[in-house]
Amino acid sequence: MAYFQVEGGRRLHGEITPQGAKNEALQILCATLLTPERVVVRNVPEILDVMQLIELLRAMGVEVERLAKDAYAFRAREIDLGYLRTEDYRRRCARLRGSVMLIGPLLARFGVGYVPKPGGDKIGRRRLDTHFIGFRKLGAKFDFDAAEEFFSVDGKDLRGCYMLLDEASVTGTANIIMAAVMAKGTTTIYNAACEPYIQQLCRMLNRMGARISGIASNLLTIEGVTELGGTEHTLLPDMIEVGSFIGMAAMTQSELTIRNVSYPDLGIIPAQFARMGIRFEQRGDDIYIPQQDHYRIETFIDGSIMTIADAPWPGLTPDLLSIFLVVATQAKGAVLIHQKMFESRLFFVDKLIDMGAQVILCDPHRATVIGHDHRIRLRATRMTSPDIRAGVALLIAAMSAEGCSTIQNIEQIDRGYCDIDGRLNALGARITRYEECN
Repeated sequence: MAYFQVEGGRRLHGEITPQGAKNEALQILCATLLTPERVVVRNVPEILDVMQLIELLRAMGVEVERLAKDAYAFRAREIDLGYLRTEDYRRRCARLRGSVMLIGPLLARFGVGYVPKPGGDKIGRRRLDTHFIGFRKLGAKFDFDAAEEFFSVDGKDLRGCYMLLDEASVTGTANIIMAAVMAKGTTTIYNAACEPYIQQLCRMLNRMGARISGIASNLLTIEGVTELGGTEHTLLPDMIEVGSFIGMAAMTQSELTIRNVSYPDLGIIPAQFARMGIRFEQRGDDIYIPQQDHYRIETFIDGSIMTIADAPWPGLTPDLLSIFLVVATQAKGAVLIHQKMFESRLFFVDKLIDMGAQVILCDPHRATVIGHDHRIRLRATRMTSPDIRAGVALLIAAMSAEGCSTIQNIEQIDRGYCDIDGRLNALGARITRYEECN
Protein backbone atom coordinates (compact mmCIF):
# COMPACT_ATOMS: atom_id res chain seq x y z
CA MET A 1 0.00 0.00 0.00
CA ALA A 2 1.31 3.47 -0.91
CA TYR A 3 0.83 6.83 0.75
CA PHE A 4 1.58 10.49 0.09
CA GLN A 5 3.37 12.96 2.30
CA VAL A 6 2.26 16.43 1.29
CA GLU A 7 4.06 19.62 2.32
CA GLY A 8 1.37 22.27 2.44
CA GLY A 9 1.51 25.98 1.75
CA ARG A 10 3.36 25.84 -1.58
CA ARG A 11 1.96 27.90 -4.44
CA LEU A 12 1.84 26.40 -7.90
CA HIS A 13 2.83 28.06 -11.16
CA GLY A 14 2.86 26.92 -14.75
CA GLU A 15 0.84 24.90 -17.23
CA ILE A 16 -0.85 21.52 -16.93
CA THR A 17 -2.76 19.46 -19.49
CA PRO A 18 -5.65 17.25 -18.36
CA GLN A 19 -5.51 13.55 -19.13
CA GLY A 20 -8.02 11.76 -21.32
CA ALA A 21 -11.42 11.30 -19.74
CA LYS A 22 -11.60 8.25 -17.49
CA ASN A 23 -15.39 7.83 -17.72
CA GLU A 24 -15.36 8.09 -21.50
CA ALA A 25 -12.46 5.66 -21.78
CA LEU A 26 -14.33 2.90 -19.94
CA GLN A 27 -17.29 3.17 -22.35
CA ILE A 28 -15.19 3.43 -25.51
CA LEU A 29 -12.94 0.48 -24.62
CA CYS A 30 -15.96 -1.74 -23.99
CA ALA A 31 -17.40 -0.66 -27.37
CA THR A 32 -14.39 -2.14 -29.17
CA LEU A 33 -16.03 -5.55 -28.59
CA LEU A 34 -18.78 -4.64 -31.06
CA THR A 35 -16.65 -5.28 -34.16
CA PRO A 36 -14.01 -7.77 -35.31
CA GLU A 37 -12.27 -4.90 -37.10
CA ARG A 38 -9.47 -2.66 -35.82
CA VAL A 39 -10.39 0.23 -33.51
CA VAL A 40 -7.75 2.81 -32.58
CA VAL A 41 -8.29 4.89 -29.41
CA ARG A 42 -6.14 7.92 -28.61
CA ASN A 43 -5.64 10.11 -25.51
CA VAL A 44 -6.09 7.05 -23.28
CA PRO A 45 -5.26 7.92 -19.64
CA GLU A 46 -2.68 5.66 -18.01
CA ILE A 47 -4.67 5.15 -14.81
CA LEU A 48 -5.41 2.03 -12.81
CA ASP A 49 -9.06 1.55 -13.81
CA VAL A 50 -8.33 1.95 -17.53
CA MET A 51 -5.25 -0.27 -17.47
CA GLN A 52 -7.21 -2.98 -15.66
CA LEU A 53 -9.95 -2.84 -18.29
CA ILE A 54 -7.40 -3.11 -21.11
CA GLU A 55 -5.88 -6.17 -19.44
CA LEU A 56 -9.35 -7.67 -19.01
CA LEU A 57 -10.10 -7.18 -22.73
CA ARG A 58 -6.78 -8.85 -23.57
CA ALA A 59 -7.66 -11.80 -21.32
CA MET A 60 -11.01 -12.13 -23.14
CA GLY A 61 -9.16 -12.58 -26.43
CA VAL A 62 -8.98 -9.01 -27.77
CA GLU A 63 -5.76 -8.27 -29.65
CA VAL A 64 -4.31 -5.15 -28.01
CA GLU A 65 -1.45 -3.15 -29.53
CA ARG A 66 0.08 -0.15 -27.81
CA LEU A 67 0.82 2.42 -30.51
CA ALA A 68 2.09 5.22 -28.26
CA LYS A 69 2.03 6.19 -24.59
CA ASP A 70 -1.65 7.18 -24.86
CA ALA A 71 -2.80 5.31 -27.98
CA TYR A 72 -3.96 1.71 -28.43
CA ALA A 73 -5.35 -0.44 -31.22
CA PHE A 74 -7.96 -3.11 -30.38
CA ARG A 75 -9.17 -6.00 -32.53
CA ALA A 76 -11.84 -8.28 -31.08
CA ARG A 77 -11.76 -10.95 -33.80
CA GLU A 78 -12.13 -13.96 -31.53
CA ILE A 79 -13.58 -13.64 -28.03
CA ASP A 80 -13.25 -16.57 -25.62
CA LEU A 81 -16.83 -16.77 -24.33
CA GLY A 82 -15.88 -19.67 -22.08
CA TYR A 83 -13.50 -17.34 -20.24
CA LEU A 84 -16.50 -15.28 -19.11
CA ARG A 85 -17.44 -18.03 -16.65
CA THR A 86 -13.98 -18.42 -15.13
CA GLU A 87 -12.76 -17.34 -11.72
CA ASP A 88 -10.10 -15.13 -13.31
CA TYR A 89 -12.78 -13.18 -15.24
CA ARG A 90 -14.86 -12.87 -12.08
CA ARG A 91 -11.86 -11.59 -10.09
CA ARG A 92 -10.87 -9.00 -12.68
CA CYS A 93 -14.43 -7.68 -13.15
CA ALA A 94 -15.09 -7.46 -9.42
CA ARG A 95 -12.28 -4.88 -9.08
CA LEU A 96 -13.70 -2.57 -11.72
CA ARG A 97 -17.00 -0.70 -11.80
CA GLY A 98 -16.77 -0.13 -15.55
CA SER A 99 -16.82 -3.87 -16.22
CA VAL A 100 -20.63 -3.77 -16.22
CA MET A 101 -20.47 -2.05 -19.63
CA LEU A 102 -19.05 -5.21 -21.16
CA ILE A 103 -22.53 -6.74 -21.14
CA GLY A 104 -24.10 -4.43 -23.75
CA PRO A 105 -21.58 -5.10 -26.54
CA LEU A 106 -21.31 -8.81 -25.68
CA LEU A 107 -25.09 -9.12 -25.85
CA ALA A 108 -25.29 -7.25 -29.16
CA ARG A 109 -22.60 -9.25 -30.92
CA PHE A 110 -22.68 -12.68 -29.26
CA GLY A 111 -26.13 -12.87 -27.66
CA VAL A 112 -24.78 -13.51 -24.15
CA GLY A 113 -23.21 -11.50 -21.38
CA TYR A 114 -21.86 -12.36 -17.95
CA VAL A 115 -20.44 -10.14 -15.25
CA PRO A 116 -20.05 -10.41 -11.47
CA LYS A 117 -21.25 -7.62 -9.22
CA PRO A 118 -18.80 -4.89 -10.23
CA GLY A 119 -16.44 -3.06 -7.92
CA GLY A 120 -15.45 0.61 -7.86
CA ASP A 121 -15.89 3.42 -5.35
CA LYS A 122 -17.76 2.74 -2.12
CA ILE A 123 -19.89 5.88 -2.29
CA GLY A 124 -23.30 4.44 -1.53
CA ARG A 125 -25.92 2.40 -3.32
CA ARG A 126 -25.22 2.19 -7.06
CA ARG A 127 -27.95 0.02 -8.49
CA LEU A 128 -27.83 -1.64 -11.89
CA ASP A 129 -31.57 -1.99 -12.46
CA THR A 130 -31.60 0.51 -15.34
CA HIS A 131 -29.10 -1.58 -17.31
CA PHE A 132 -30.98 -4.86 -16.99
CA ILE A 133 -34.47 -3.44 -17.41
CA GLY A 134 -33.24 -1.98 -20.71
CA PHE A 135 -31.79 -5.32 -21.83
CA ARG A 136 -35.03 -7.09 -20.98
CA LYS A 137 -37.05 -4.59 -23.01
CA LEU A 138 -34.84 -5.42 -25.97
CA GLY A 139 -35.84 -9.07 -25.50
CA ALA A 140 -32.99 -10.45 -23.41
CA LYS A 141 -33.46 -12.83 -20.50
CA PHE A 142 -31.84 -11.78 -17.25
CA ASP A 143 -30.72 -13.83 -14.26
CA PHE A 144 -28.97 -12.83 -11.05
CA ASP A 145 -27.39 -15.44 -8.81
CA ALA A 146 -27.57 -13.71 -5.42
CA ALA A 147 -25.37 -16.29 -3.73
CA GLU A 148 -22.60 -15.93 -6.31
CA GLU A 149 -23.38 -12.23 -7.02
CA PHE A 150 -23.21 -12.99 -10.74
CA PHE A 151 -25.32 -11.45 -13.54
CA SER A 152 -26.19 -13.40 -16.68
CA VAL A 153 -27.98 -12.04 -19.77
CA ASP A 154 -29.08 -14.09 -22.79
CA GLY A 155 -30.53 -12.54 -25.94
CA LYS A 156 -29.88 -14.10 -29.34
CA ASP A 157 -32.63 -12.12 -31.07
CA LEU A 158 -32.72 -8.57 -29.72
CA ARG A 159 -35.47 -6.34 -31.10
CA GLY A 160 -35.79 -2.60 -30.96
CA CYS A 161 -38.46 -0.98 -28.79
CA TYR A 162 -39.44 2.21 -27.00
CA MET A 163 -38.17 2.59 -23.45
CA LEU A 164 -38.41 5.33 -20.84
CA LEU A 165 -35.47 4.97 -18.46
CA ASP A 166 -36.28 5.23 -14.76
CA GLU A 167 -33.11 7.29 -14.27
CA ALA A 168 -30.72 9.08 -16.61
CA SER A 169 -27.91 6.68 -15.75
CA VAL A 170 -24.73 7.38 -17.73
CA THR A 171 -23.39 3.81 -17.66
CA GLY A 172 -26.92 2.43 -18.06
CA THR A 173 -27.52 4.57 -21.15
CA ALA A 174 -24.14 3.59 -22.62
CA ASN A 175 -24.80 -0.10 -22.01
CA ILE A 176 -28.26 -0.02 -23.58
CA ILE A 177 -27.00 1.95 -26.59
CA MET A 178 -24.31 -0.65 -27.23
CA ALA A 179 -26.84 -3.47 -26.93
CA ALA A 180 -29.33 -1.75 -29.25
CA VAL A 181 -27.06 -0.79 -32.14
CA MET A 182 -27.38 -4.26 -33.69
CA ALA A 183 -30.93 -5.09 -32.54
CA LYS A 184 -33.55 -5.61 -35.24
CA GLY A 185 -35.72 -2.57 -35.85
CA THR A 186 -35.69 0.79 -34.10
CA THR A 187 -34.96 1.51 -30.43
CA THR A 188 -36.05 4.77 -28.82
CA ILE A 189 -34.50 5.70 -25.48
CA TYR A 190 -36.19 8.52 -23.56
CA ASN A 191 -34.64 10.07 -20.43
CA ALA A 192 -31.27 8.99 -21.78
CA ALA A 193 -28.15 10.46 -20.22
CA CYS A 194 -26.62 13.04 -22.57
CA GLU A 195 -23.20 13.77 -21.03
CA PRO A 196 -20.40 14.63 -23.50
CA TYR A 197 -19.03 11.12 -22.97
CA ILE A 198 -22.31 9.58 -24.15
CA GLN A 199 -22.23 11.93 -27.12
CA GLN A 200 -18.69 10.78 -27.89
CA LEU A 201 -19.74 7.12 -27.71
CA CYS A 202 -22.66 7.72 -30.11
CA ARG A 203 -20.50 9.57 -32.62
CA MET A 204 -17.89 6.82 -32.53
CA LEU A 205 -20.54 4.15 -33.08
CA ASN A 206 -21.97 6.12 -36.01
CA ARG A 207 -18.51 6.21 -37.59
CA MET A 208 -18.48 2.43 -37.16
CA GLY A 209 -21.74 2.18 -39.11
CA ALA A 210 -24.42 2.57 -36.42
CA ARG A 211 -27.46 4.81 -37.00
CA ILE A 212 -28.02 6.91 -33.89
CA SER A 213 -29.87 10.22 -33.96
CA GLY A 214 -30.81 12.68 -31.23
CA ILE A 215 -27.20 12.87 -29.99
CA ALA A 216 -26.76 15.46 -27.17
CA SER A 217 -30.45 15.18 -26.23
CA ASN A 218 -32.26 12.89 -23.79
CA LEU A 219 -34.20 11.25 -26.62
CA LEU A 220 -32.10 8.85 -28.70
CA THR A 221 -33.28 6.91 -31.73
CA ILE A 222 -31.24 3.89 -32.81
CA GLU A 223 -31.89 2.06 -36.08
CA GLY A 224 -30.36 -1.38 -35.77
CA VAL A 225 -27.68 -2.54 -38.21
CA THR A 226 -26.31 -6.02 -38.85
CA GLU A 227 -22.63 -5.27 -38.26
CA LEU A 228 -20.16 -2.56 -37.30
CA GLY A 229 -16.71 -1.76 -38.66
CA GLY A 230 -13.49 -0.28 -37.38
CA THR A 231 -12.71 3.38 -36.65
CA GLU A 232 -10.37 5.78 -34.87
CA HIS A 233 -11.42 7.79 -31.83
CA THR A 234 -9.84 10.43 -29.59
CA LEU A 235 -11.03 10.79 -26.00
CA LEU A 236 -12.03 14.17 -24.60
CA PRO A 237 -9.93 15.74 -21.84
CA ASP A 238 -11.19 14.76 -18.41
CA MET A 239 -13.60 17.44 -17.16
CA ILE A 240 -13.13 16.21 -13.58
CA GLU A 241 -9.40 16.87 -13.79
CA VAL A 242 -10.09 20.31 -15.23
CA GLY A 243 -12.41 21.11 -12.32
CA SER A 244 -9.93 19.67 -9.82
CA PHE A 245 -7.17 21.93 -11.15
CA ILE A 246 -9.38 25.04 -11.04
CA GLY A 247 -10.22 24.32 -7.40
CA MET A 248 -6.60 23.49 -6.58
CA ALA A 249 -5.39 26.82 -7.99
CA ALA A 250 -7.89 28.74 -5.85
CA MET A 251 -7.16 26.79 -2.66
CA THR A 252 -3.38 27.18 -2.99
CA GLN A 253 -3.58 30.82 -4.20
CA SER A 254 -1.74 29.83 -7.35
CA GLU A 255 -1.44 31.06 -10.94
CA LEU A 256 -2.17 28.22 -13.31
CA THR A 257 -2.95 27.59 -16.97
CA ILE A 258 -4.93 24.47 -17.87
CA ARG A 259 -4.26 23.56 -21.50
CA ASN A 260 -6.57 22.03 -24.11
CA VAL A 261 -9.69 21.64 -21.95
CA SER A 262 -12.31 21.28 -24.74
CA TYR A 263 -14.12 24.26 -23.22
CA PRO A 264 -17.50 23.72 -24.97
CA ASP A 265 -17.71 20.27 -23.36
CA LEU A 266 -17.29 21.60 -19.80
CA GLY A 267 -20.92 22.69 -19.64
CA ILE A 268 -21.87 24.42 -16.39
CA ILE A 269 -18.59 23.66 -14.60
CA PRO A 270 -16.82 26.99 -15.27
CA ALA A 271 -19.94 28.98 -14.29
CA GLN A 272 -20.22 27.11 -11.00
CA PHE A 273 -16.63 27.93 -10.10
CA ALA A 274 -17.34 31.56 -10.97
CA ARG A 275 -20.20 31.49 -8.45
CA MET A 276 -17.61 30.44 -5.88
CA GLY A 277 -15.80 33.70 -6.63
CA ILE A 278 -12.92 32.07 -8.53
CA ARG A 279 -11.62 34.25 -11.36
CA PHE A 280 -10.41 32.71 -14.59
CA GLU A 281 -10.12 33.53 -18.28
CA GLN A 282 -10.84 31.42 -21.33
CA ARG A 283 -7.89 31.78 -23.69
CA GLY A 284 -8.74 29.84 -26.81
CA ASP A 285 -9.14 26.29 -25.54
CA ASP A 286 -7.13 26.99 -22.38
CA ILE A 287 -8.24 28.21 -18.95
CA TYR A 288 -6.01 30.73 -17.18
CA ILE A 289 -6.48 31.13 -13.40
CA PRO A 290 -4.69 34.16 -11.96
CA GLN A 291 -3.29 34.15 -8.44
CA GLN A 292 -5.94 35.50 -6.09
CA ASP A 293 -5.73 35.95 -2.33
CA HIS A 294 -9.50 35.76 -1.75
CA TYR A 295 -12.60 34.42 -3.44
CA ARG A 296 -16.12 35.25 -2.29
CA ILE A 297 -19.06 32.85 -2.68
CA GLU A 298 -22.08 34.49 -4.29
CA THR A 299 -25.53 34.44 -2.70
CA PHE A 300 -28.79 33.98 -4.53
CA ILE A 301 -30.59 37.14 -5.70
CA ASP A 302 -32.74 37.24 -2.55
CA GLY A 303 -29.63 37.01 -0.36
CA SER A 304 -30.11 33.37 0.66
CA ILE A 305 -27.16 30.98 1.01
CA MET A 306 -25.75 29.57 -2.21
CA THR A 307 -26.58 25.91 -2.89
CA ILE A 308 -24.45 23.77 -5.21
CA ALA A 309 -26.07 20.48 -6.13
CA ASP A 310 -25.44 17.71 -8.63
CA ALA A 311 -27.87 16.92 -11.44
CA PRO A 312 -27.96 14.93 -14.69
CA TRP A 313 -26.22 16.67 -17.57
CA PRO A 314 -26.35 19.53 -18.42
CA GLY A 315 -26.44 19.93 -14.62
CA LEU A 316 -23.33 19.68 -12.48
CA THR A 317 -21.56 16.33 -12.41
CA PRO A 318 -21.58 14.68 -8.95
CA ASP A 319 -17.88 13.83 -9.37
CA LEU A 320 -16.94 17.46 -8.68
CA LEU A 321 -18.95 18.09 -5.52
CA SER A 322 -16.07 16.88 -3.33
CA ILE A 323 -13.86 19.49 -5.00
CA PHE A 324 -16.40 22.29 -4.53
CA LEU A 325 -16.77 21.35 -0.87
CA VAL A 326 -13.07 21.51 -0.07
CA VAL A 327 -12.60 24.73 -2.07
CA ALA A 328 -15.41 26.33 -0.04
CA THR A 329 -13.46 25.81 3.20
CA GLN A 330 -11.16 28.73 2.28
CA ALA A 331 -13.73 30.93 0.52
CA LYS A 332 -15.36 34.03 1.95
CA GLY A 333 -18.98 33.19 2.68
CA ALA A 334 -21.02 30.02 3.08
CA VAL A 335 -22.44 27.38 0.78
CA LEU A 336 -24.69 24.34 1.05
CA ILE A 337 -23.32 21.33 -0.86
CA HIS A 338 -26.13 18.95 -1.79
CA GLN A 339 -24.99 15.54 -3.06
CA LYS A 340 -28.24 14.01 -4.27
CA MET A 341 -27.07 10.86 -6.00
CA PHE A 342 -24.81 9.00 -3.53
CA GLU A 343 -25.39 8.81 0.20
CA SER A 344 -21.79 8.07 1.27
CA ARG A 345 -19.84 10.57 -0.80
CA LEU A 346 -19.75 13.31 1.84
CA PHE A 347 -18.45 11.14 4.66
CA PHE A 348 -14.89 12.35 4.04
CA VAL A 349 -15.76 15.73 5.62
CA ASP A 350 -14.73 14.45 9.05
CA LYS A 351 -11.14 14.61 7.77
CA LEU A 352 -11.64 18.26 6.81
CA ILE A 353 -13.12 19.01 10.23
CA ASP A 354 -10.03 17.44 11.82
CA MET A 355 -7.99 19.90 9.74
CA GLY A 356 -9.95 22.84 11.16
CA ALA A 357 -12.53 23.35 8.42
CA GLN A 358 -15.94 24.69 9.41
CA VAL A 359 -18.25 22.07 7.95
CA ILE A 360 -21.61 20.90 9.26
CA LEU A 361 -22.67 17.52 7.89
CA CYS A 362 -26.43 17.99 7.91
CA ASP A 363 -27.22 14.45 6.74
CA PRO A 364 -25.64 11.92 4.34
CA HIS A 365 -26.50 14.14 1.36
CA ARG A 366 -25.93 17.72 2.56
CA ALA A 367 -23.09 19.69 4.12
CA THR A 368 -22.90 23.37 5.00
CA VAL A 369 -19.46 24.97 4.67
CA ILE A 370 -18.46 28.30 6.26
CA GLY A 371 -15.26 29.46 4.64
CA HIS A 372 -12.16 30.76 6.45
CA ASP A 373 -11.35 33.29 3.68
CA HIS A 374 -7.69 32.18 4.01
CA ARG A 375 -7.52 33.91 7.41
CA ILE A 376 -7.11 30.53 9.14
CA ARG A 377 -5.17 27.86 7.31
CA LEU A 378 -6.13 24.24 7.56
CA ARG A 379 -3.76 22.19 9.71
CA ALA A 380 -1.89 19.12 8.56
CA THR A 381 -3.11 15.70 9.59
CA ARG A 382 -3.06 11.99 8.70
CA MET A 383 -5.99 10.79 6.58
CA THR A 384 -7.13 8.01 4.28
CA SER A 385 -8.52 8.38 0.76
CA PRO A 386 -12.00 6.77 0.71
CA ASP A 387 -12.64 7.07 -3.05
CA ILE A 388 -11.18 8.69 -6.16
CA ARG A 389 -12.80 12.11 -5.94
CA ALA A 390 -12.67 12.50 -2.16
CA GLY A 391 -9.03 11.44 -2.33
CA VAL A 392 -8.15 14.33 -4.65
CA ALA A 393 -10.24 16.72 -2.53
CA LEU A 394 -8.17 15.69 0.50
CA LEU A 395 -4.98 16.11 -1.54
CA ILE A 396 -6.05 19.68 -2.38
CA ALA A 397 -6.78 20.32 1.31
CA ALA A 398 -3.34 18.99 2.28
CA MET A 399 -1.63 21.16 -0.35
CA SER A 400 -3.20 24.28 1.19
CA ALA A 401 -2.67 23.25 4.82
CA GLU A 402 0.01 24.33 7.25
CA GLY A 403 2.53 21.56 7.81
CA CYS A 404 3.03 18.09 6.36
CA SER A 405 0.03 15.79 5.86
CA THR A 406 -0.09 12.07 5.18
CA ILE A 407 -2.68 10.56 2.83
CA GLN A 408 -3.01 6.79 2.89
CA ASN A 409 -4.77 4.43 0.46
CA ILE A 410 -3.69 6.54 -2.50
CA GLU A 411 -4.41 3.61 -4.81
CA GLN A 412 -7.90 5.11 -4.87
CA ILE A 413 -6.47 8.34 -6.31
CA ASP A 414 -4.35 6.39 -8.82
CA ARG A 415 -7.54 4.77 -10.13
CA GLY A 416 -8.60 8.11 -11.61
CA TYR A 417 -5.58 10.43 -11.84
CA CYS A 418 -2.43 9.61 -13.82
CA ASP A 419 0.90 10.44 -12.11
CA ILE A 420 -0.84 13.16 -10.09
CA ASP A 421 2.13 13.64 -7.76
CA GLY A 422 4.66 13.97 -10.58
CA ARG A 423 2.51 16.38 -12.58
CA LEU A 424 1.79 18.62 -9.57
CA ASN A 425 5.39 18.55 -8.35
CA ALA A 426 6.39 19.93 -11.76
CA LEU A 427 4.24 22.98 -10.90
CA GLY A 428 5.88 23.53 -7.53
CA ALA A 429 4.01 21.16 -5.20
CA ARG A 430 5.93 18.94 -2.83
CA ILE A 431 4.23 15.54 -2.77
CA THR A 432 6.31 12.46 -1.94
CA ARG A 433 5.08 8.93 -2.63
CA TYR A 434 6.10 6.16 -0.24
CA GLU A 435 5.42 2.46 -0.19
CA GLU A 436 4.27 1.15 3.20
CA CYS A 437 6.25 -1.75 4.59
CA ASN A 438 4.07 -4.70 5.60
